[in-house]
Amino acid sequence: MEFITISITVIFYMMSTASYIAYLFLQKNYLHKSGRYFLIAGFFCHSVLIGYGCAKSGHLPVYNLHETLLLTGWAIAGVFLVFQHKFNLRVLGIYAAPLVTIVTVVSSQAPADSVQAKNILNSIWLVFHVILIFIGYASFTLACGTGILYLVQEHAIKAKKRGFFFKRLPSLNLLDTTGYSFIASGFALLTIGLISGFIYAKFAWGKFWSWDPKEVWAGIMWLFYAVLLHERLVVGWRGRKAAIMSIIGFAVLLFTFFGVNFLLKGHHGDFTKW
Repeated sequence: MEFITISITVIFYMMSTASYIAYLFLQKNYLHKSGRYFLIAGFFCHSVLIGYGCAKSGHLPVYNLHETLLLTGWAIAGVFLVFQHKFNLRVLGIYAAPLVTIVTVVSSQAPADSVQAKNILNSIWLVFHVILIFIGYASFTLACGTGILYLVQEHAIKAKKRGFFFKRLPSLNLLDTTGYSFIASGFALLTIGLISGFIYAKFAWGKFWSWDPKEVWAGIMWLFYAVLLHERLVVGWRGRKAAIMSIIGFAVLLFTFFGVNFLLKGHHGDFTKW
């Protein structure tokens, strides 16, 4: 069942990707709607797949790289659908849909052998921690995509030519506002996720903070986005500077998510073993 469901999920995501790319070139409304509906269908199948994994194993499916990436793709798709409905930022689908497709395909190819589950790993605090962190990461990931689109559109405007991207990308103000919303939402979720993680750590390892590499880099990432939000609200970091910082922040996120687990040893390493 899992193989069939993930195959159908990938097919829907691929069809969504094709529709969004076609929409970028042809600017036909039905193509955007098709991309959105295919993504919704993929997200539904994705949700069923994760729910089935939870029911089958009796715990949240985050015990290997396969499950971790599967949850990552699900979170990105879900956050994108919510924000697309709110801001009607159609063109962001050319970033979100291919990314979700790639992550889901890679997850399907990663080994699915789980680490040995322990009773403490079924803690409700772990569930809150993982889900909130992953959705927060998804928000930051989409903020990076919005930042890239901002820089592309800004370049098109400065070139004073109504070229390909100028006519297809939204206003800089909409891109900036959407990017800020992604970051603000992601920061709030990351903060709550870290707090629940500290509580979980107390039960699992006997203390709230153990200087685990993952904890340290999660703290660094939290400080990075805290500074970014502070500078925006107090100093007025907007536009190009905010877009560049959102891209840098995503690089920090990637190292926190992958680099720490593969290069440094800690409590979280087992969850992303190949």
